[in-house]
Amino acid sequence: MKEVAILLLVALMLNGCGSTVASVPTASGGIWSSDMFGGEGLASGLSFVTQFTVGTNGAITVSTFQLLTQTAGGCFPVTGPRPTGTLLANFNSADQVVPPFSFNFTVTSSGNTLTLTGTSMTGTLNTTNNTLSNGVITGTWTLTGGTSCNTNGTFTMTQSTSG
Repeated sequence: MKEVAILLLVALMLNGCGSTVASVPTASGGIWSSDMFGGEGLASGLSFVTQFTVGTNGAITVSTFQLLTQTAGGCFPVTGPRPTGTLLANFNSADQVVPPFSFNFTVTSSGNTLTLTGTSMTGTLNTTNNTLSNGVITGTWTLTGGTSCNTNGTFTMTQSTSG
């Protein structure tokens, strides 16, 4: 009977190895650049760089945000807006991002609102300093507001290797 109990305990331990998932909001680390595909007119070909940290509740605190592409009379000023959002990620025992995750990023300025919603994320958690590295987030974006600023598309946000 004792052997059966030990065997059952070992089986349970082995079953759990490598499959533990913990929800961990993290500092993002580095600078993120975003390429946005789709859109029309003044709201096409947008791209930006940003740097942010993520609090324990998942709230994003943006320290830097700058549009890299902007046409005259565009939907946003090049600098100035302070985006808001959330990022919550789950990590497996190898510290790799695994589903489910949540990413929302909103920029509001001049009566226009740009919303990015993540659909996929990859990256690795550094448990020593609780930062994410090699992060890539893909998803969809929508822009609402003025007549020339109502459109949508897809995006890819890539984290730099240094920051």
